[in-house]
Amino acid sequence: MPQNKTYETQRAKNLIQKPGLLNIGTPAGQKGTLRRADWIIEAAGMGHGQHVLEVGCGTGFLSEIFIRTGASLHAIDIAEDLVIEAARLCGPQADFQVSDIEYLPYQDKFFDAIIGVRVLHHLDMDPAFKEIGRTLKKGGVIAFCEPNMVNPQLALQKNIPFIKRLMGDTPDETAFFRWRLKKFLKDRGFTDIVVEPFDFLHPWVPKKMIGVVDRFGRFLERVPGLREIAGSLQIFARKA
Repeated sequence: MPQNKTYETQRAKNLIQKPGLLNIGTPAGQKGTLRRADWIIEAAGMGHGQHVLEVGCGTGFLSEIFIRTGASLHAIDIAEDLVIEAARLCGPQADFQVSDIEYLPYQDKFFDAIIGVRVLHHLDMDPAFKEIGRTLKKGGVIAFCEPNMVNPQLALQKNIPFIKRLMGDTPDETAFFRWRLKKFLKDRGFTDIVVEPFDFLHPWVPKKMIGVVDRFGRFLERVPGLREIAGSLQIFARKA
């Protein structure tokens, strides 16, 4: 798998996103989200000449970062108000469309990469991946970051209705077990599948503690057993 690199955007701290979508309402949440963007850029090999689809673009918080790679970015969201905001933020540098992933308005084998952050756990995976498989080129890749069901907080949050409502989750959203996700992707013809737990930096960590908690969390990501309860999963696969 490609290694992470630092990727900054000066405007990130000033952007507004719907609460809960990307966990960017706090400094720790912003840092974690930008780390996910760094990893996706590396994993997808984003650059000039590539057609990339961002699923669940929201208000364009990450779209603005992805555009900087030089890739030809196409971005969708099912919420029209968010797409309008994203297009306003990023201008004509990307193609923003209101679209359901189950009915993508793109031709077969169009994309070199399909990416997203905290979006798959909102979707019906079977029809979503039917369209992902249709529009992804042979040899094209997917790169997503999603919540990890083995994390104790998420296990409670996604499975106990009262806690789910309290945390602002929608009724249908969930999280993933990495071994099930690997099988799901394999059964749909993907290869080079990597689903790895990462991220112990909780969005609620106080600003003064971010550095310490982040460094300790990255250490825990390398510890067998303990790493399994990290908050997120990095998901990479290639279309055969």
